[in-house]
Amino acid sequence: MIHNETYDVIVVGSGAAGTMAALRAAERGLSVLVVEKTHKFGGTSATSGGVIWVPNHQLEPNDDTSEQAFAYLDSLIKWPVQRDRLAAYVEQAPKMIHFLKSLGVPVMPAAWPDYFSESPGARSDRSIVCDTFDGRELGDKFVLMREQYTRFKLMNRYSMDLPEFFSISTRGDGWIKALAKILWRYWGDISTRLIGGRDRRFTTGGALMGHLFKQLFDRGVEVRLETRLDELLVTGGAVTGVKAMHFGRGYEIHARHGVILCAGGFEWNQELRERFFPVPGLTRHSSTPEDGNRGEALLAGLKIGADTEHTEGGWWIPTMHMPMPKASNFEEIHQAAFDVGRPHSVCVNRNGERFVDEACSYDEFGAAMVADQLKTGANTPCWLVFDATFRANYTAGGFMPTALMPDWLIPKDRWDHYIFKAHSLEALAQKIHLPLQALARTVANMNSFAKSGVDPEFGRGGNPYDCMFGDPAVTPNPCLGAIETAPYYAVPINLGDLGTKGGLKADARARVLDGNGQPIPGLYAAGNNAGSPFGNVYPGAGGTIGPALTFAYVAVNDIIEQTAGGQVSPAKKSTLEKAAKLTTVERG
Repeated sequence: MIHNETYDVIVVGSGAAGTMAALRAAERGLSVLVVEKTHKFGGTSATSGGVIWVPNHQLEPNDDTSEQAFAYLDSLIKWPVQRDRLAAYVEQAPKMIHFLKSLGVPVMPAAWPDYFSESPGARSDRSIVCDTFDGRELGDKFVLMREQYTRFKLMNRYSMDLPEFFSISTRGDGWIKALAKILWRYWGDISTRLIGGRDRRFTTGGALMGHLFKQLFDRGVEVRLETRLDELLVTGGAVTGVKAMHFGRGYEIHARHGVILCAGGFEWNQELRERFFPVPGLTRHSSTPEDGNRGEALLAGLKIGADTEHTEGGWWIPTMHMPMPKASNFEEIHQAAFDVGRPHSVCVNRNGERFVDEACSYDEFGAAMVADQLKTGANTPCWLVFDATFRANYTAGGFMPTALMPDWLIPKDRWDHYIFKAHSLEALAQKIHLPLQALARTVANMNSFAKSGVDPEFGRGGNPYDCMFGDPAVTPNPCLGAIETAPYYAVPINLGDLGTKGGLKADARARVLDGNGQPIPGLYAAGNNAGSPFGNVYPGAGGTIGPALTFAYVAVNDIIEQTAGGQVSPAKKSTLEKAAKLTTVERG
């Protein structure tokens, strides 16, 4: 089969990394095609919180510096990483974010503490968010962008931004007013209701990706859906294109200057999880789009001799699962990132013992689950145990506070399968098969800590990050409340993830390296398709999307540099085109 389709750049994947790569390439005058294997664009990024971690961004005047960022990162990273790649991130991330701002993307700093807020160099202004986006600006592509999950939509219908989410989920000050505003905004939008039930207001990750895709589509870039990477085309040692699959039909697309792999990680590939993770967990506990990131691009790179790094870790997050609304034979995953650290609760392993500061960052929480599982064999899943006070005020995964979801409204098939309830701690321990004495001792300790305001075991509530997600109405520690009001409840907590931290090994210029540490000509990787520049550390909110955007930006800059500002010499262009034709004929 001979197919003469050729672009300057081919981008695999349509999440934050892929969209940035395509946008930067189009902005510099290169022809670019994005191939996306699923039926909607936006990738995992569109379902995320949409936060971007950028040290020394200077979007607003502040005293952050590269040196302060390195002091922070160096205090956390305890194993080998590519130092020049880490330095490239610190240097290039601010340039990337200012590139977005120059295009009119409304990025702004948020008051969000770094995840290790007591470490040297930590700050509370490095996480960047994007203002909401009106989905109708995408025109007929409005319905094709991946939707947010239930966790960011009230009653699986109404979009919430992060302040609204935190207000309603904790019944904070003004939560009723926030709820009324959301309902009025949705039902007053008659024109969109005539299209369908989707809220036109894109928030969090949807907001970021909406703004990026608006910029991309305005430049005429094609995002080709239902198009899976099957293999990389190689001629003379250089990657010259891809073989793609579209509903079972294979065909080739050629790249003059490079292929940029931005297709996410491998969290939905159980075989790869078993191969790389010390505690594999289950694919179904991942909170990324179902069956989306299966590692096809990673495997394609391995097939041509690419190296990998940091594949032993995931971007961990505690999750729980429950049946989908109106489709009880199918389950959906709910993140419990902030629920596990609310007052009037405790997390225990199956020995009834604590193993972590429950209010720590979600990645730390998952890492503690892994460590405890390796140590005791009694974790994954663990249990979130809480009382009626917690139940009245806070979310527990997919279970909203009683003001929005009273017990009588929870379907009967959820009880004693997805959520457990008993009128005494003893009865609850019996239901969930925990040692009563150990659980009673743990709860008694927590009640004592709640009175003193100090957790001598794990320091819960002892730093700004913990307290940010506590309840300020609870004193003396917003993260500690007595577990003493019947009935008592429990939900199982799984080792979930936001994707994988490891992938193809890429250098400071985002070039994929082979087993000898040499760049593979024409091949780049960004996002979770590549290893994280931080190794196994999650420095702050946006620690996944920040590097994804940055190294996609870096990859295109390298292509531009290698092609003299995007203009290839006639001799080089002729060589590349001959290689592409040769590859087509050979594979025909």
